[in-house]
Amino acid sequence: MTERSENSGNSNNSDKSYLLAAMHGLLGLGAVIGGFMLILDPSGKLLNMPVSLLERSPFSDFLIPGMILLLVLGLFPIVICMALLRRIHWTLVEKLNLYPKRYWAWTFSLYTSYALLIWIIVQLYIIQTVSLIHLFYFAWGLGIQMVTLLSDIQRRYSI
Repeated sequence: MTERSENSGNSNNSDKSYLLAAMHGLLGLGAVIGGFMLILDPSGKLLNMPVSLLERSPFSDFLIPGMILLLVLGLFPIVICMALLRRIHWTLVEKLNLYPKRYWAWTFSLYTSYALLIWIIVQLYIIQTVSLIHLFYFAWGLGIQMVTLLSDIQRRYSI
């Protein structure tokens, strides 16, 4: 990975890009903490989550869900946060960018929002109940999508 500088004369545009980066950073931080706690104690007791929540899932404990949470919704959003702020060149992920006229972190911002929405929908399907935290993170995923798709943000991350 290498760093590229990026100049933007639009303060409002910059504010929105900081908002998007912060949304990824906060999502990542929470998921790293939650994922690490599930890996540390796969029984779910550290998070007050009974293993019975997994009855309709292919998992007998929270180890694999914790690993997925840590990596997909934890570490990767933190990388995206840094990349949105610093314009990091990363050849491997650039090859996975479905929008070649956009900076890869912009595209992966959308990917992350989809991953978060799918994560919540799968949780709801498995546990067959909705809680406030599900609604919060579903809204967070939609929020990431909306901010990513703002025209100012799209312009800022155009190549």
